[in-house]
Amino acid sequence: MAVAKAITLLPDLTAVQAGFSLSPHIDQVGVEERASRFTKRSIKNETKRNGLLLTLNMIDLTTLEGKDTDGKVKQLCYKAMHPHDALPGLPTVAAVCVYPSMVKVAKKALEGSGIKVAAVATAFPSGQAPRDVKIRDTKYAVANGADEIDMVISRGKFHAGEYNFVFDEIAAIKEACGNARLKVILETGELGTLDKVRRASDIAMYAGADFIKTSTGKIQPAATMPVTLVMLEAIRDFYYKTGKMIGMKPAGGISKSKLALHYLVMVKEVLGEGWLTNQWFRFGASSLANDVLMQLVKMETGMYQSANYFSVD
Repeated sequence: MAVAKAITLLPDLTAVQAGFSLSPHIDQVGVEERASRFTKRSIKNETKRNGLLLTLNMIDLTTLEGKDTDGKVKQLCYKAMHPHDALPGLPTVAAVCVYPSMVKVAKKALEGSGIKVAAVATAFPSGQAPRDVKIRDTKYAVANGADEIDMVISRGKFHAGEYNFVFDEIAAIKEACGNARLKVILETGELGTLDKVRRASDIAMYAGADFIKTSTGKIQPAATMPVTLVMLEAIRDFYYKTGKMIGMKPAGGISKSKLALHYLVMVKEVLGEGWLTNQWFRFGASSLANDVLMQLVKMETGMYQSANYFSVD
């Protein structure tokens, strides 16, 4: 049932699954060269300010530690709703991302704000758990109010060439999500090659992902521009074939505003302006929020604030 729902636009399941091993070969040198060109675009001040505001509105503020408490989650939710008290009128972030056990706390703290609650599920970050455990984990998060689920794929099965297993597991989690949107984390730092990044992206999208996401933030390297470019091109090709938009979330390693703006340039040139909203693009980088705020304060006042003025998430 889950698989059938995931590929309504491509009813020949056998053909889709057989095609996983035939994803296009990626020219690594070409990808790296093109990605580097996005960092050389000139961005004028007004455009920069608009880009910073857009970046802030695309951030998923995250706390994913064993020492997380109700108080820490509530503090993060306050920051999500009030990014900087001295700069009124700033947009909120897109979402607060927590473990399933903290979803209820976050949901109550964010009530009425419009900010989404995301939960990492499916034995995050390793993904090493039986499927029924992953499904229960997902259903628990959704039942407690999660608007979005960030799942991790089974990298061991992927490296073993068991692509159908990976596909079916994603489809099963998608069904367990109900109305919640599903972000599928590829953990690109463990995949090894850009060819495998493209293949994993294709599997996730055809299995029903609403977003594809680079990383858990627990493995290095995390998000990089070449990896993100490959995933954006996979999204573009999927859209051309199916007419269905898929979101993108680079996560980990994006801590500076300047780099975030380069990512937005890349999104616009590869996918178009339709993807330049937090419905279709997110940054998984809590530390990025502080740098964006520092840059906005500088543009407003002419002076940088000390990092001590900003909470450490």
